Amino acid sequence: MSVTDSLLSRLRLPVIASPMFIVSTPALVIAQCKAGIVGSFPALNARPAHVLDEWLTQIREALARHDAEHPDSPAAPFAVNQICHGSNDRLAQDMETCVRHRVPIIITSLQASRPVIDAAHGYGGIVLHDVTTVRHAEKALEHGVDGLILVCAGAGGHAGTLSPFALVPEVRRIFSGPVALSGAIANGSSILAAQAVGADFAYIGTRFIATEEANADAAYKQMLLASAADDIVYTSLFTGVPGNYLKPSVAASGFDPQNLPSADKSKMDFGSGGNTAKKAWRDIWSAGQGVGSIDDVPTLQACVARLADEYRAARQSVAARAARY
Repeated sequence: MSVTDSLLSRLRLPVIASPMFIVSTPALVIAQCKAGIVGSFPALNARPAHVLDEWLTQIREALARHDAEHPDSPAAPFAVNQICHGSNDRLAQDMETCVRHRVPIIITSLQASRPVIDAAHGYGGIVLHDVTTVRHAEKALEHGVDGLILVCAGAGGHAGTLSPFALVPEVRRIFSGPVALSGAIANGSSILAAQAVGADFAYIGTRFIATEEANADAAYKQMLLASAADDIVYTSLFTGVPGNYLKPSVAASGFDPQNLPSADKSKMDFGSGGNTAKKAWRDIWSAGQGVGSIDDVPTLQACVARLADEYRAARQSVAARAARY
């Protein structure tokens, strides 16, 4: 069985939840996996470093209990995101912890790291790497990653500028393995669209911030409900890498969303947003362009159930349209 088929067979919906700084904690990950989608969190969310071991123990034990109690609907696998960059001085230690817990999926960002890939493959784990260009994809595949996450225009947080209609087909020319697509996906029809364009999975973040289990300020969740695509600003100021943020949170932090300078990439800080006095993710909130589809804060389970209903309805609608031709 291929890696793609193996993953899909364990999911109720072809969705991987993106790892979100501060927002993704064990409560959210456990709820995501129980709902039948891949749950994930950044290793750097667990602070100090020894807390990562505690979080992984908590997640594994909770999912094991769920599987024992629900043998007919076992939980989906979970993932840990590793920032492979010189600013992350925890990478080696965090990977040792992930190896010890045999984390099923490792998501790598910024660079495809051969030591990380080899460590995951050593116990049978798989590695998905996020990319924004074909060249990034080629380099990641050369290093031996198992799958790619294509972060396209409109994705929340760090994002690329390419349309999925451009990037996915070009990547598919060089890679037939697992591909997840990120960028303004906030409803079931968009999940189907991701598959239609050539991806295997939708990679969703912003929609899950507005859920009860997400570790986000109540004001953050309410801002998501009040926002639309025009309320998103794309800037490199806050971490040194271009990303999408909510304009009202940028303005509330004392910046003019319409007149933001660029940042010095040599000062990248993915743990705190150290390029400014205000902190990215904590004070300046990320969101994708699909934010206009969000109008409530349900439980994670209710959110995924709705996405599944929308996905099925979209498939039926497409089939009905296709039958006309």
